[in-house]
Amino acid sequence: MSLPRLLSLLPFLFSPFICVSAAAAPPLHSPETRSADVIIYGGTSAGVTAAVQTARMGHSVILIESSSHIGGLTSGGLGFTDSGDKRVIGGLSREFYQRVRRYYDNPAAWEQERAEDYARYRANDDAMWTFEPRVAERILREMLNEAKVPVIEGQRLDRKPGGVRVESGRILEIRMESGLTFSGKQFLDATYEGDLMAVAAVSYTVGREANSVYGETLNGNQVRANTHNHRFLKKVDPFRIPGDRSSGLLAGVEDAPAGEDGVGDHRVQAYCFRMCMSSSPKNRRPFPKPEGYREADFELLFRNFEAGDLRFPMKPDMMPNRKTDTNNNCAVSTDYIGANYRYPEAEYAEREAIILEHRRYQQGLMWTLANHPRVPQSIRDEMSQWGLPLDEFTDNDNWPHQLYIREARRMVSDYVVTEADCRRERLAADSVGLGSYNMDSHNVRRFLTADGHVQNEGDVQASPGGAYLISWRSLIPRRGEVTNLTVPVCLSSSHIAYGSIRMEPVFMVLGQSAATAAVLAIRSKVALQDLPYDELRRQLLADHQVLDLPPQTPAKPLISKSSLPGVVLDDVDAKLEGVWSSSSSTPRYIGVGYVHDANEDKASKTATWKLTATADGRHQLNLAYSANPNRATNVPVTIRTQGREQKASINQRVTPPLDGLFVTAAVLELKAGDSVEVEVSCEGTDGHVIVDGIQLLPRDQSGLPPSR
Repeated sequence: MSLPRLLSLLPFLFSPFICVSAAAAPPLHSPETRSADVIIYGGTSAGVTAAVQTARMGHSVILIESSSHIGGLTSGGLGFTDSGDKRVIGGLSREFYQRVRRYYDNPAAWEQERAEDYARYRANDDAMWTFEPRVAERILREMLNEAKVPVIEGQRLDRKPGGVRVESGRILEIRMESGLTFSGKQFLDATYEGDLMAVAAVSYTVGREANSVYGETLNGNQVRANTHNHRFLKKVDPFRIPGDRSSGLLAGVEDAPAGEDGVGDHRVQAYCFRMCMSSSPKNRRPFPKPEGYREADFELLFRNFEAGDLRFPMKPDMMPNRKTDTNNNCAVSTDYIGANYRYPEAEYAEREAIILEHRRYQQGLMWTLANHPRVPQSIRDEMSQWGLPLDEFTDNDNWPHQLYIREARRMVSDYVVTEADCRRERLAADSVGLGSYNMDSHNVRRFLTADGHVQNEGDVQASPGGAYLISWRSLIPRRGEVTNLTVPVCLSSSHIAYGSIRMEPVFMVLGQSAATAAVLAIRSKVALQDLPYDELRRQLLADHQVLDLPPQTPAKPLISKSSLPGVVLDDVDAKLEGVWSSSSSTPRYIGVGYVHDANEDKASKTATWKLTATADGRHQLNLAYSANPNRATNVPVTIRTQGREQKASINQRVTPPLDGLFVTAAVLELKAGDSVEVEVSCEGTDGHVIVDGIQLLPRDQSGLPPSR
């Protein structure tokens, strides 16, 4: 049965917050029990660093992995490391990337190209951040072997009642489906799904919280902020018979409207395989047409091309030896949007069906892009240089063994990392590692627009503007729950903050910190919740972890519309024509960022706001932008009110004179209730055009703006 058919038969019974019932579990009986000080379930990159750290601290450890591979996404295709500020990657995580560098220092490693021809092999770097999947797994296994860590593969946790034995708040044993049992003093859940955490009755959540839950701005439904590139730029008909709503919807489109911004739901960001492709003729094979290929799955792709969107629908980032880490890009791409909602809570058989469906979809997409006559020739020509690498994933038909589980369960503990942490509006006093990457959520659904077309929703890419601290309390259950379990992957975080934390180098950092805490708790004979942070911090620093903000990390408190006087509108309040890009790289700005024209296709791009005066008298019409030398010096602004029109030209290379945020574009005589329309155009401009916001500000009797 196909996944869409399966989803149509199985209701969505997710609650935004879920806690497994903590029923008393009977003692476990198994044909064999193995014991160690620390039991780690999940051979992800976090699981590997946790195991190595435990062994290096002189304690016994067992690493359990359900598959036949270790490393998770690090060895499963994500070789183009999303690292952010590399200064915050320390300890075993940095050691891994340093070992990658040493591997590629050997000329024999370059089988398909020369080292000097690969731009990311840099002579002065201590580490290397891009690598082939097979190289990553080789290095991770070397680290485990050197530390003499026993690795048990092919063992899945028994998720039925009794699979985890908890007494007096402590996990005593965990049982596999095979009956094999593991006992320990401390346990780590290093899986992408959080299965051990869930069966142990630790509180967790699935889906997007409403913005109101933690006082965030980027969580929940995200329609108004839909200015990213991973959306439909053309009007594409979503009905099976174009124009005929009664004919039903194409595959992958929900029969639902845009909805209200900031509202929470059960949805998780889309999954895909981080596919490794090769452009080497002697090391590639054609993309296979998968069994069960369904041409109808790609009707949106065909119609999007036919509507005029000719963007290459994927992002192949180059790795060594003419290989790629291929990611999602544009409106219809490798993300299988909407097909994963049940995955976090699904039983193993259903998860396997979901994974197979993702594989069928993505392999079908690649075959379609390379071969189908409805795909433009320019796209097929681009695809002709790529194929699957013959020397990768040789036991899985050259296809990645790990689906990218971008988000599944997330623990809810006494400290939930939120957008406030990522923006450094809150600084954790018990840091066990740092993040720094964008708050990056992929799309979660496709919906019907008001005019009857299809659009993607859920993609957010907002920079935190620097590194931030991750609390120790976010890695352990809340007080009153399990006292000997750490969770470095499915940690306690909101949906949008997790979008930044969920980077493989950060998982490695947190895996090491979790293991360190586990060992110290064993030595001190205390619950993890009672472990003195000062003791943990000393050990982490001794092991070269980075726990403090790097020098010159900018403080960037959020400038909200409500904190500014007058009538203020943000870029998300503007009607945008043409393709704009989101950014938050150059402060200062209103809200979470701004949009820019990418210095391309200028004739087609405008931004228009409409607002209403709230008082009689003279007003300043102020324009907000962030200055930079690459900006345009001649941005045309047109202000229309009561049948009159004024024009201004703004030099966006000059810092705005009003608080470094606004410049006055016009002075208007208005009455309360008068409407004002402001249009920013990109046509004829000589650099990047920035659209951040506008402010209609009454003047006082002196003719000067009121004091702020």
